[in-house]
Amino acid sequence: MWAIVINPISGGGKGAIRGREVAGYFAERGLAYQIITATSPSKLKVNIDSFLDGPEGGSCEGVIAVGGDGLAHLVLQTVAPRRVPFTVIPAGTGNDLVRAFGWSLDSITHQLTTVTTHEPVAIDLGLVDSEWFGAILSTGFDSVVNERANAMSWPKGPMKYNLAIAKELPRFQPISYSIELDTQTLQVEAMLIAVANGSSYGGGMRVCPDASMHDGLFDVMVLNPISKLEFIKVFPKVFKGAHVDHPQVRIYRSAKVAISSTAIAYADGERIGGLPVRAECIAGAGLSWTP
Repeated sequence: MWAIVINPISGGGKGAIRGREVAGYFAERGLAYQIITATSPSKLKVNIDSFLDGPEGGSCEGVIAVGGDGLAHLVLQTVAPRRVPFTVIPAGTGNDLVRAFGWSLDSITHQLTTVTTHEPVAIDLGLVDSEWFGAILSTGFDSVVNERANAMSWPKGPMKYNLAIAKELPRFQPISYSIELDTQTLQVEAMLIAVANGSSYGGGMRVCPDASMHDGLFDVMVLNPISKLEFIKVFPKVFKGAHVDHPQVRIYRSAKVAISSTAIAYADGERIGGLPVRAECIAGAGLSWTP
């Protein structure tokens, strides 16, 4: 039995369309499945927990999350403690966990075929203050932008994030941080800190392009203070990961990271809350499939 968890409103309704595709794939092949959905994240989590803890949950072959990074983050909280395999079908705005796994954002047939015919493999997951994340924990300018974007009712989609950047950049100032790594403690003024298990966030921004979900370590990117004009020049490079060559960018590798400041943190695009936070890369904590 497979669990197909659908967020029908993700990606402006793309979740519902992709959900029908996934259900059709399983039905055509005679594979047993249960569709799980709800009208709110809290109710959806209850429904997933009820399924996995019920009579059919014991024979669950995997959970397929059809939606965006928000749904993937929610599903992670239920499957990781139970060691249930999961995958994410891209149907959101960012789809960064799908990118981290290496799946196509366009065609899902190969992904579904691999999931239903191959054994899952172990992947690393991040754990921040008892909450699981798959891609990136971040604080600094991007979190300020997220705060602004989440308060905006217009526009929808990626343009909301771009408008929030335009509004926040002129007033943003570097933030003082204390960062504890495995082998050193840093006292820095930084514009952005990304603790990466996966390589990208924000819809394909490859902030830590060499991050791996199979090495038991985070890549920790620190952007030291630069001028607003320099930030505007460097920002487009993040989509190719070319920003890492900038002299004000530092990348460290560490299994544990503690960050203290007065700032806010986000993980997989979801609000974690105010610092301080402590995060650990848990090797092999999750089960999923790779291309």
